[in-house]
Amino acid sequence: MSDELAPIPSLPIWLVDDDPVVRESLSQWLEVSELEVRTFARAQAALDALQANAACGVLVSDVRMPGMDGLALLDAVQRLDAPPPVVLITGHGDVPMAVAAMQAGAWDFVEKPFAPERLEECIRRGLERRRLALENSRLRQALREGGLATRLLGQAPAIVRLREQLMNLAPVRANILVLGETGSGKEVVARCLHDNGPGQDTAFVALNCGAMASELIESELFGHEKGAFTGALEHRIGKLEYASGGTLFLDEVESLPLAAQVKLLRALQEGEITRLGSNEVRPIDLRVVAATKVDLQALASEGQFREDLYYRLAIAELTIPPLRERREDIALLFQHFCRQAAEVHDRPLRHSDSELLRALEQHSWPGNLRELRNAATRYVLGLDIPCLATSDSAQQDSLAALVTTFEAALLRAALSRHSGNIQAVMEELDLPRRTLNQKMQKYGLRREAFLGKDAPS
Repeated sequence: MSDELAPIPSLPIWLVDDDPVVRESLSQWLEVSELEVRTFARAQAALDALQANAACGVLVSDVRMPGMDGLALLDAVQRLDAPPPVVLITGHGDVPMAVAAMQAGAWDFVEKPFAPERLEECIRRGLERRRLALENSRLRQALREGGLATRLLGQAPAIVRLREQLMNLAPVRANILVLGETGSGKEVVARCLHDNGPGQDTAFVALNCGAMASELIESELFGHEKGAFTGALEHRIGKLEYASGGTLFLDEVESLPLAAQVKLLRALQEGEITRLGSNEVRPIDLRVVAATKVDLQALASEGQFREDLYYRLAIAELTIPPLRERREDIALLFQHFCRQAAEVHDRPLRHSDSELLRALEQHSWPGNLRELRNAATRYVLGLDIPCLATSDSAQQDSLAALVTTFEAALLRAALSRHSGNIQAVMEELDLPRRTLNQKMQKYGLRREAFLGKDAPS
């Protein structure tokens, strides 16, 4: 299996109606709205095409037709694997018919005469539902087969680039520095490096440097012998020795005391350690993946982190994009976390409507994936999602908020289209360099997150 899940292509609308005038007028309206349309004069022809696995986004059908009518078509479609949403249209409908159609699995029921905008809105909601259903199906299949794209989910340019870099670096036993905000998934990246590298069958050892008392950090790293210090009642193997042959993940490495940094640097340079209270030198051979949310080079220039240790740890660097820079992945990630929460808590999987997904995509997610996972768990448990109830969310419908959202999306799309080529973005949007830089800074958009393999510099 490929390590990447290709984006789902746009799917056509299928329009089934025996009246050629209706087929022509509705298809023209939908095509003007930039929707691809495929028409059928008979329900059986549409059903035959579906059974042949032809691509269909939403099936729109008249109810009253000769031969197989719309209700019979709906019933047949619901028996297929992964059926598309079905929208029924009739000029003879009544309440019992609508209720029966919805109970039979119809996505919606539109009664003639209707405004074309009403049908278009219904179709677009159905297309979103279809896209998510297909994405979930592909994801479940990928999870069964394994693969990097199931662990670092998403199709945003920055996350695709991260997967490419990771697969390039995983086979190399070089030390790697992972940069990312809190909750962005730094340990997941470290585990992916380990699991796809030469030492995948050996130990993966994680240590949060920021969670250790300074007087205990050396014992954690190097181990100690019995009686080495007060409270050392038995000998202990340190994390460096225990991870030998595999990977040591040092999270919040910026929190290491300077004294421990000196000893760690020597251990990595010499490939050996000495337990506290011992004179015996023990060889080690491991890869260190260090993670930080700060600029280690800046800390080194300020004397708060050893520059020589930085260069020893940062043979290569991987940067994890924050969630606000990959908003196109939020719906997929939310659905994924909802499925996980439903399994863990033995709850039914709740459907996420388009309004909820839009609200999720507009949130800034300062807690990144960790915050999104928490929101998904609360949603599955039937609880409110706090981040969507804040004053910022309450103001989303204001004109200023809508303009801000649109402007950020426009910039993000242009940067993505041009693979981070600033000159091309300036020309497309007719923006001076300074204005573009200010807006990118305002919305937290970094050029590096959009760089493609062949992007111009």
